[in-house]
Amino acid sequence: MEEFYWIGLKAVPGIGNVGFRRLLERCDTPEAVLTASPGSLSGVRGITPAIVEGICGGSWRRFAEEECRRLEASGARLVTFTSSSYSKSLFEIPDPPPFLYVKGELRSSELSISIVGSRRATSYGLMTTGNLSGALASHGVCVVSGMARGVDTAAHKGALLAGGRSIGVLGCGIDRVYPPENRKLFEEMAQKGCLVSEFPLGTLPLAENFPRRNRIISGLSRGVLVVEAAEKSGSLITAQYALEHGRDVFAVPGNVSFVSSRGCNGLIKQGAKLVDCVEDILEELPGRDQAAKDLPLLEKSPRTFALSPKEAAIFELLARSPLHIDDIIAQTELTAGEVSSMLLHLELKGAVTPLPGTHYAVAK
Repeated sequence: MEEFYWIGLKAVPGIGNVGFRRLLERCDTPEAVLTASPGSLSGVRGITPAIVEGICGGSWRRFAEEECRRLEASGARLVTFTSSSYSKSLFEIPDPPPFLYVKGELRSSELSISIVGSRRATSYGLMTTGNLSGALASHGVCVVSGMARGVDTAAHKGALLAGGRSIGVLGCGIDRVYPPENRKLFEEMAQKGCLVSEFPLGTLPLAENFPRRNRIISGLSRGVLVVEAAEKSGSLITAQYALEHGRDVFAVPGNVSFVSSRGCNGLIKQGAKLVDCVEDILEELPGRDQAAKDLPLLEKSPRTFALSPKEAAIFELLARSPLHIDDIIAQTELTAGEVSSMLLHLELKGAVTPLPGTHYAVAK
């Protein structure tokens, strides 16, 4: 069972997302990493003797066996970063997860906007969120949010009511319904949209999980819309991730006398685009045809290819910026020959394109 080794490798103490991918650059598969000799692992950047001992000691096996049983019982599945279903936009963030727990349909490439905001939203915030989410969905835009109370729930419901798609990113295990009153929405999202989590099954919705969840919300989207947020809130963390990831940031202005408006109004002061109708968002998205503005938006070049771990290492680097071939070699665990071979494979898949001077970039 392939999932056993993916889960097992992630369970080794000290292995983060970056270390996980570097090990696969060296060994090709999680199974090969977990059965490798200590000497073959010790030269990988960031892999300490303690991590090597954790891999070779095999203590990860028990957790992997139990997690696979829980996975089967949960009705979820694992989508690895080598899968054709893994969202290619996640490669643009600094530490994309090596795999996601998924319920529903995860698409590798779809036009998405995140909507985030206060858990204690006002009636104005909830109504505005529902209207904008439904309007985005009616134009073929997938709505991403965090399945929390308030604005998140209104965003998911608005998209589904309009017959569109929505992705819920969880700050807990995908087998946990949180908040509990959203059980019906959870079931509907799994049927009509998608639920995703990078956390192991059974993980509680602890406060420290939500900043990590927020970077996934940003990573899945072309832009982030903030509706009602206090000056220090998780929604502003998501907006900050969006800026770091090169995404657009949008904000709905609020009543200046409300504390819940200060975050959005502050974002607008700092340059976020003010939104009072869906057109304010749509006109910033690729594929927008002004001559047919009432028709759904379409992704110009959907990217549905699968990747080997070595191809993924190169694609991840190029997803952030074009690079010279020598820089690619320097920043990976690959040899010059492997990099040349992987670049050719990626070109044939339509994933990357060569530029003058032996530079390469992700194909648009």
